[in-house]
Amino acid sequence: MVITELLTTFANNLLPILLIGGAGFLLGKSLYVESRALGRVVFYIFSPILVFDLLVNTQLNSADIFTTMGFSMAVAFTVGSLAFLIGKLSGFERPILMAMILTSAFGNTGNYGLPLVSFAFGKDALAFATIYFVTNSILFNTIGVLIASLGHMDFKTAALGLFKVPTVYAVTLAALLNRFQIVLPIPLARTVGLASNGSIPVMIVLLGLELSRVQWSHSFRAMSISAALRLLAGPAVALLLAIPFGFHGAARRGNILEASMPSAVTSTVLASEYGLDSSLVTATIFIGTILSPLTLTPLLVYLGR
Repeated sequence: MVITELLTTFANNLLPILLIGGAGFLLGKSLYVESRALGRVVFYIFSPILVFDLLVNTQLNSADIFTTMGFSMAVAFTVGSLAFLIGKLSGFERPILMAMILTSAFGNTGNYGLPLVSFAFGKDALAFATIYFVTNSILFNTIGVLIASLGHMDFKTAALGLFKVPTVYAVTLAALLNRFQIVLPIPLARTVGLASNGSIPVMIVLLGLELSRVQWSHSFRAMSISAALRLLAGPAVALLLAIPFGFHGAARRGNILEASMPSAVTSTVLASEYGLDSSLVTATIFIGTILSPLTLTPLLVYLGR
């Protein structure tokens, strides 16, 4: 009964996502497709539009939104701090240490997490997962960019680089529209909706493309630590933090599942843009994504009971 439940959960919820990612992987192996160029399209166009669309259309009240945002920040800070402490104690050089923090603190909450939450727990949980993803995206495109920049830059230069991140402006614009209750004109609304609907499939294909270009890192220990922190420490921290945050039902399911995703594929974009150890980042994402069904499937069964 348990094996049947696990296999059914995997097939119905994880397999569709992995199949689309697998198509991107096969495309990358069969043809030369510039994944960095597609990554920039995601970073500068699709990701900010998706975040903007999700923010202006959320149906949650302010208490739910701020609680979920606090939870997302708490998970990222806790797991990222664990990566920093372990990396420091292990004596890793700064580019490797920053890559570890980046891949440990930020999960694949968009192109993997959102469809998984939708398949497994429906629209109620997806509403919370959306806010978690938006918060994670804001953190990734601000603090994450800062962390990546610090691999080779000083703090001031890295901080100024945040103003080049389009998601920051997407969040600001969405907040202003919500505050003053401004409705987008139909042409703009349809443009945003069209791009937003295509964002997640493009991100999943990008995930497959990035995995097809994986370069095995010489720092196997750093890779193992980062993958373990994402797949094991992530859900453990989330389950513990869900108690003081008072999550129940859909809020608990959506938030905990988002916190348990493997490393974000968009970390490869920052790694290449800011000169981190790209082989470590891609290898961590590859290992984490391949192993994620082993942790996510039983977690889905547990959360669904």
